[in-house]
Amino acid sequence: QVQLVESGGGLVQAGGSLRLSCVTSDRTFSVYAMGWFRQAPGKDREFVAAISWNGRSTDYADSVKGRFAMSRDNAKKSVYLQMNSLKPEDTAVYYCNFGSSIGVVKTQEYDYWGQGTQVTVSS
Repeated sequence: QVQLVESGGGLVQAGGSLRLSCVTSDRTFSVYAMGWFRQAPGKDREFVAAISWNGRSTDYADSVKGRFAMSRDNAKKSVYLQMNSLKPEDTAVYYCNFGSSIGVVKTQEYDYWGQGTQVTVSS
């Protein structure tokens, strides 16, 4: 089974920045679009950002546009989420996952999730 390992979360003040990382064990990583998702306490998991297999296309939730930037390094089988101008409402556990396209990443239901990484933004 593919493993997804997220890291880079932490506690930061509002207005601060964090960079999340997700590394996978899947040797076919480079052919997949990747996505970041988050789940706040008491809320459903939601889409945050996605990137195409070659990194040329990205898509973001309206709530993070202009503040977050997703990137990838296929040689390292990794994706990243640079989060700037963080707000308390960004507090959540962040997860990554993959799919055949950005559209699929945003809409498919996943059977597997990694452990996620906690992001806490204080006001």
